[in-house]
Amino acid sequence: QVQLVASGGGLVQAGGSLRLSCTVSGIIFSGNAMGWYRQAPGKQRELVAAIMSGGGTNYPDSVKGRFTISRDNAKNTVYLQMNSLKPEDTAVYYCATPQDGRMVFGGQGTQVTVSS
Repeated sequence: QVQLVASGGGLVQAGGSLRLSCTVSGIIFSGNAMGWYRQAPGKQRELVAAIMSGGGTNYPDSVKGRFTISRDNAKNTVYLQMNSLKPEDTAVYYCATPQDGRMVFGGQGTQVTVSS
């Protein structure tokens, strides 16, 4: 059974930085794509970063140049470095991985709050 546990969220001022971590178990981590999603109150969950098993990455325009996703296969961990944070980045952040044709999300995610 896949388990994903995200951490590292918090309260930060606009312009600040945070680094999120997600530790994964139950799968062969190195062979799987990983993603970070976020969901703000009243909004749909959206993808903010993805990293393929080979290390290729992609980002939506809203975070490109500010967010960086990376992975450490030895630690079964995926990271999201977030710089130049904006109030609109406030959301619950979830890590996820595609399994058997569907996305599996970490349970509670981690809250990121950016104050103006």
